[in-house]
Amino acid sequence: MMRYENENETLKDKSACAGVRADLKMCLLESDCCRSRQKTPRECLNLNDGTVPSECYVLRNTFFECKRSMLDARQRFRGRKGY
Repeated sequence: MMRYENENETLKDKSACAGVRADLKMCLLESDCCRSRQKTPRECLNLNDGTVPSECYVLRNTFFECKRSMLDARQRFRGRKGY
């Protein structure tokens, strides 16, 4: 689901959930809410008025699960979610 222009392009952020964070950021910035209404991505996620695609909400939940799995000691053995 990564949307890079070149195949050799990589993220500067090497943290565990960086890929999901980048996908969420791009999804929000490309939404009608951020483009036409000049709102921040956080404001657009909280509006729930239909201008943000459902894909962005799925990515938000995946990002949340990834961050939560970093704190869960059981996930050390099972692996991170969304990674």
